[in-house]
Parts: sequence; C-alpha cells; structure tokens
Amino acid sequence: MRDPRQALAETLGLLDSLLGKGQRRDDVLDVGRLSVECGVPPDAVRTLLKGGRPPMEDITDRIVRRIAHLRETRRRPDGSRHSYEEIASSFGATRASLSNLVNGRMNPKKTGDAADPGRRPARPGGPLASTQAGVERFFFGEPNGWLSAEPESALDEALQPVLARLRAAADPETDRRAPVLRAAAALPEDEWRLLERFIDTLVRKVREERGTRG
Repeated sequence: MRDPRQALAETLGLLDSLLGKGQRRDDVLDVGRLSVECGVPPDAVRTLLKGGRPPMEDITDRIVRRIAHLRETRRRPDGSRHSYEEIASSFGATRASLSNLVNGRMNPKKTGDAADPGRRPARPGGPLASTQAGVERFFFGEPNGWLSAEPESALDEALQPVLARLRAAADPETDRRAPVLRAAAALPEDEWRLLERFIDTLVRKVREERGTRG
C-alpha cells in the first residue's frame, strides 16, 4: 500500500507538470472547495499543499468532526441539514446515540469528556465502526472510509477530478480544444459540474437529431 504522503506528493507533482504556461496551482485549486470535498479543514489543506504536516488528530475526533462536516455541506435539496434521527435510523441506531457522540466530542467541556492531549490516536472499532459505515452509506451509498481517511489520502482523492481535467487539457489529440479545456480546468467544482451537464445535454441532442435524419 502506498504511503499517503508519498501518494499526495506524486499527485501534486503530476498536477504541477500539467499546468499550462503561466499557470500556478492557485489558478486551478480552490482550497475552500477541496476542503468541502475531502473534509479536511482549509488551513490543513493549505499546509498539505505546501508539503507540510497538519496537526495530529485523534481518529474518533476526526470521524465525529467529519460527520458534522457532512451535515453542513451535504444538505437536503431545500438547503436544510439532515437530522440525526434521519441519519441514525438509516442504519438502525438511535438519534440520541448519534447526536450524543457528535456533540460530546465536539463540545467536551459541556459533557465533561475532555480530550487527553497526550493520548495516542485510536483505531475505530465496535459501535464507532458500525456508526462510521452507516453514516457513509447514508451520504455516499456505500461505506468508503471517507470519515476516517488520513488527511493526505482524503486530499489526494479530492484532487483527482482536477488532475483529470488538466490531463484532458494537455492531451495532444485535443489541440484545437486545448484553450477551452484549460479554461474549464480552472472552473470551481460546482461550475464544472454545470458544464458537464450542459455537454451531456448537447451530446444527447446531437445524437437525437442524427437519429431523426437517419
């Protein structure tokens, strides 16, 4: 298995090699968007992009923080957050068990469960492991390790769509489209998705027209 730091360094090196003339990382990377996608705080994302190490984090705290992050960033269509009851009931848990876990770790002073700064990070197991799998299934459709992934691995995964767009722009077979693709590669993730939907709609329309003519 590849070392997460090495894998991230290789991804960033490849990304740099694919930048167009005069482009910088800042032109194609949106720290805020990457933070939303990978669940790593913006300051830690900036540190990782510079080759540094973010502060150590207990894995239980990481899982709980990312559960709260998912509720804030993956909302219902009407903009409201998914309730603890809705999430917990999807995997047979109770609202109280999930809300107490999150609120107890996010607000230790209120519960008396203050974290020991000297403790070693633990591995998730037992009820926490089943909670992690259930929450991931609720938000992603399947357990995928997103909640507990190390910051380097999480950011590396979030960088892959950016890398794919830069590769498309650098493809020598698409020279005529290269300027457009380079501009598209710099779009924020939400605008890129809008562009993808527009292209899909256009392709379907062209195919339908050709089918009619035939």
